[in-house]
Amino acid sequence: MTEYTLTRTVAATIIPAGTPVELPLGTSVQIVQTLGGNVTVRTEQGLCRIAESDCDAIEGYEAESAEASTIAEFSEAAVWTALKTCFDPEIPLNIVDLGLVYDLAVEDHGEAGRTVEVKMTLTAPGCGMGPVIAEDARSKVAALPTVSDAKVHIVWDPIWTPHMISDAGRKVLGLE
Repeated sequence: MTEYTLTRTVAATIIPAGTPVELPLGTSVQIVQTLGGNVTVRTEQGLCRIAESDCDAIEGYEAESAEASTIAEFSEAAVWTALKTCFDPEIPLNIVDLGLVYDLAVEDHGEAGRTVEVKMTLTAPGCGMGPVIAEDARSKVAALPTVSDAKVHIVWDPIWTPHMISDAGRKVLGLE
């Protein structure tokens, strides 16, 4: 696995606890996952998630462009596309195909824009990364054209099971 060095101090999140941490300038990291713009790295402290906005601090790493940023017009399909750019930092599958998104509601306010509300769950109730994943989803939905407000609610009913993974997701994870 390739070693990279941080060119500045960056905020990160310890996985799976969800605890914020600062990784100092010069920290050596190994990239584990690069899906959805955020990067999961292995450090001496364990696994950490570095947000897309700080990935430029990973010397030699070139970030992939997020698909949602190219959406020019709002639609419900655009919301689903944006949600498919959000990933659990430990599982190489987007939150939609993982079966975590339970409901999507759009309310049109005319010239004032749209409110989008998403109900999602997590693979485990004690997952400390829940707020981080939910905020990633919220920010990507909020960035869509004409969205004036985006909310992501974490719900626990029904409880998530691996049976909720889509057929496409099962194929990615080798569960066919």
